[in-house]
Amino acid sequence: MTLMEAMSCDFCQQIFTADIEEQQIKMPSRQPPLVWHWNGFHWTEAQLEGVELGWGYAVAALGFIFLPTTLIGSIAYHFPPKVDVPWTWIPYIWAGLTFFSHFVIIFWLVLEIYQIPVMAYWRAIQQRLISN
Repeated sequence: MTLMEAMSCDFCQQIFTADIEEQQIKMPSRQPPLVWHWNGFHWTEAQLEGVELGWGYAVAALGFIFLPTTLIGSIAYHFPPKVDVPWTWIPYIWAGLTFFSHFVIIFWLVLEIYQIPVMAYWRAIQQRLISN
């Protein structure tokens, strides 16, 4: 992109703006934009501009994953079905599905917040494997 204060990525087709004074690049195509800072050696991980995701969010995410799973698992453990009843394994499978589904929800939210280009990473891995 000539004669502009923007850069484009040949790989992911995104447009970035550079702030030389702050030593950062910004992806303005999303709101809030993702920002990378140069620390003198390498680029820091992407951060949402103006958004601070602290320990409270991590604790809430872990609680969302483990609290329902623990509740269902402890009920299945303390009140097991009778041995002669068919399908006695269902409560344990239910606890596993609870963990998996809640984990997938949190994983999906992280992907949506940071808009991680999973397919772009997959293409990069394939290209690297082919070139080696």
